[in-house]
Amino acid sequence: GVPLAFSCRPPARGLLQHPGHGAPRRWGSQLNVPPSALLVARPVGVCSMMKLPVQASAEGLDAAFVGVPLDTGTSNRPGARFGPRQIRAESAMVRRYNGSTGAAPFDSLRVADIGDVNVNLYNLPDSCRLIRESYQRIVASGCVPLTLGGDHTITYPILQAMAEKHGPVGLVHVDAHTDTGDIALGEKIYHGTPFRRCVEEGLLDCSRVVQIGVRGSSYDPDPYKYCRDQGFRVVPAEECWRNSLEPLMREVRKQMGDKPVYISFDIDGVDPAYAPGTGTPEIAGLTPAQALEIIRGCKGLNIVGCDLVEVAPMYDVSGNTALLGANLLFEMLCVLPRVKTM
Repeated sequence: GVPLAFSCRPPARGLLQHPGHGAPRRWGSQLNVPPSALLVARPVGVCSMMKLPVQASAEGLDAAFVGVPLDTGTSNRPGARFGPRQIRAESAMVRRYNGSTGAAPFDSLRVADIGDVNVNLYNLPDSCRLIRESYQRIVASGCVPLTLGGDHTITYPILQAMAEKHGPVGLVHVDAHTDTGDIALGEKIYHGTPFRRCVEEGLLDCSRVVQIGVRGSSYDPDPYKYCRDQGFRVVPAEECWRNSLEPLMREVRKQMGDKPVYISFDIDGVDPAYAPGTGTPEIAGLTPAQALEIIRGCKGLNIVGCDLVEVAPMYDVSGNTALLGANLLFEMLCVLPRVKTM
């Protein structure tokens, strides 16, 4: 099989020794819980997502954070291969409970960080194979993957694994771009084509696909024609400006029904004023508040997987793009099925 790689070994038996206290603080005996900064200093410990325990596989987990550090499918600025690492670092600021929604994911699900897919940086089709095989094992275990990208190419092999288990899935896709191109520089696989490849392979339930936040100049006079011809609902950024997206998400929930849904969130869906650390930024995008409305609006859906892609940290020295990404991944965890509220 294809191993998931991680650079650090997990703490023995889930124990963290907090300086100045006689007894170690244990992660939850039944469920893993992010350690509190009141007991363990934020810079201490393995740099895992939310400082959760690190496991070698998804076995025994209800949900898992997994990194896919690949950016050889990018068309403009590279660097998303470093996204998973920086998202993990910034996630030290994300705490156990969602005070806004009342969600208590760590009281509901067993969650851990299972490291990174060991991608092949020199061969994009082979990386797709490695990703697909890794996610086949994850979903076979009954675990819901929450993915830290990586460029948007990675969603194609992930959805291959998803559809193999669940059949064609619905898609809530937040992005500045539709990612439904066909060929660029003679290649059919790169970060501008994943959803066309998914349509061609029957991985998507096209009547249950919504794309939110798309915008920008184009090479085609009707850039959304392909999407609408497939039956996608396309929501341009202009329709979102100055509006709450709660009414939109009520319609999306009705459209998705109770069948399997995948959430794919490209950080460039958010305006570059808030998320400059990405490879193909487009002006006049969504706000972080609207991003929260979209994800929180997915509560109640049959979510089978999520990803947060295209964080390229070197273009944002503040770390805010990765911090936003970490928070959006937490929000995705909070809307998974079976997550209880306080």
